[in-house]
Amino acid sequence: MRSKVRFHLNGELHEVQHCPPTLTVLDYLRNECRLTGSKEGCAEGDCGACTLIVAEAGSTGTEYLAMNSCILFLAAIDGKSLISVDGLALGDGALHPVQAAMVEQHGSQCGFCTPGFVMSLAAMYQDHDQQPYSRENLNLNLAGNLCRCTGYAPIVRAAEQSLVSRDSTLVKELDQRVTTELEFLESDPPLSVEGTNGRVFAPRTLAQLLELRKNHPLATLVAGATDVGLWVNKDLQTFDTVIHTGAVAELLEISKENELIKIGAAVRLRDALPELIRHYPSMRDMLERFGGAQVRNAGTIGGNIANGSPIGDMPPALIALGARLELHSLESRREIVLEDFFIDYGRQDLKPDEVVSAVLLPIHDDGQFACYKISKRPEQDISALCAGIFMRLDRDAIEEARICFGGMAGTPSRAGQCEKALTGKPWRRDTFESAMQALKEDFTPISDMRASAAYRMRVARNLLLRFFIEHDVPERRMQETSSVR
Repeated sequence: MRSKVRFHLNGELHEVQHCPPTLTVLDYLRNECRLTGSKEGCAEGDCGACTLIVAEAGSTGTEYLAMNSCILFLAAIDGKSLISVDGLALGDGALHPVQAAMVEQHGSQCGFCTPGFVMSLAAMYQDHDQQPYSRENLNLNLAGNLCRCTGYAPIVRAAEQSLVSRDSTLVKELDQRVTTELEFLESDPPLSVEGTNGRVFAPRTLAQLLELRKNHPLATLVAGATDVGLWVNKDLQTFDTVIHTGAVAELLEISKENELIKIGAAVRLRDALPELIRHYPSMRDMLERFGGAQVRNAGTIGGNIANGSPIGDMPPALIALGARLELHSLESRREIVLEDFFIDYGRQDLKPDEVVSAVLLPIHDDGQFACYKISKRPEQDISALCAGIFMRLDRDAIEEARICFGGMAGTPSRAGQCEKALTGKPWRRDTFESAMQALKEDFTPISDMRASAAYRMRVARNLLLRFFIEHDVPERRMQETSSVR
């Protein structure tokens, strides 16, 4: 164990002794290193002005991830390499191709958010997986960079100029440097900081994590910090002890066995997305609107569940599919169905010495499934309402219905009476219209800043009808019309 956080920043090794548990990368850059290119706009991971690149070893080589430094704790980047906008320019003083293109295409606008745009584009430039260039990839990767000055057209032109014809030599040179930096740190022992500023741990194995959890039951577990970072920046909370889970090998695995997908709790959303949409394509729209790329590059499947938010995007879809949670302590392992994890608002079925270790998701080859996210704006917005709907048919009758909503109660909750109104009934519009009315027996939603109670109820009903319309087939509609005539 060691007490120094070690990482490379713009090619130089940094060692931070007795790192405070909630010191953010942005504060370290600006206050300690005097690197002020990265800006603080929203301080909650929304605007992207603080974006930088976090490089780490991946399964197929070095990965370059755009992340929000305002909610990224310094201890979480232990053993990694960072590139900030201050160190992006080439060694001979020339601008990076992305920077040069932004200048030539007049993409700076007011300038405050420009460093974040540059770093998001630089991550695309360096990431082989983003090629060939497409507007779809560009839109996905810039959704987490918000500029409220003028239009995006000059930035798009700068992206096209720099990304379409990428300099492979430049990419290779940076990759070689960063890979060497990562190899230099890979033999470091796990991080264990105990000082006057607090305690920070970053275990590497599940056994180490469980031992720490038992010895520090009141510690705050942090995965991607996309939620915890807001507790610090917005609520001004402080934590005496923080345990980072992002380096625990067992929690980073995705496996498939016996028609079951096992997703480790520390698997990032970006890494879980391909496997999830391979089996459930309906998840794509919701997952690609799960924050911006910076949030998906840091936030985890387990974190979105374990924080117990009633409006978390993942639980409704997972509950509708019958997912289970794997919970570990030093003495035992247990599984529970996901909906039972949420006891009440702010209360989860998790013992003080337990951690959420994995999500177990069944693979349904039969049945109909969809998930929906409703928010005030398409991207970078918290849900007003989320829905996961799964139904299995026996000929023209609904054999099984699993319907879960987030945002309708203090926890993500199944619509039991609605499900009962559907089960065993024929697949017809009047069946669904009756089930829509049953939702008032399942939920008494509240009004808040995101939506009114009446709006939530109306949308929930309409999503049920939308599910029917989207999954109905022409032959069945024709038969229904003929019977009416």
